[in-house]
Amino acid sequence: MSQIDVAKQIIAEYARHGWKLRRVLARPSSRAELHAADSFGDSVMVDAAIDALWFSRSSHAQREAWELRLIAEHAYALFEAFEADETEEQREELRLEMENRMREHTNPVTILDQ
Repeated sequence: MSQIDVAKQIIAEYARHGWKLRRVLARPSSRAELHAADSFGDSVMVDAAIDALWFSRSSHAQREAWELRLIAEHAYALFEAFEADETEEQREELRLEMENRMREHTNPVTILDQ
């Protein structure tokens, strides 16, 4: 299955559960293919070290849930719920941390004993 097909399936699945696509993270090698698909609505495409999708939706107690989903056939996602009083700067810092964790998951570094 092509990466575009996988992304479309993920987007449709998340939309069924009330999630809104907010950002598309794209590696330089896949950016053109993803951009050409024109399947991402008004979401922002961002250069990244991974291919992933950022979704958000309202959560309980006036929180906002964000989920970072890897564009891959195997499901791998990271989730965070933000408090209403968190600043956008605090939220962005945590989202970048999540992107780094996902990047490390997809490209693990092996440390050799010396």
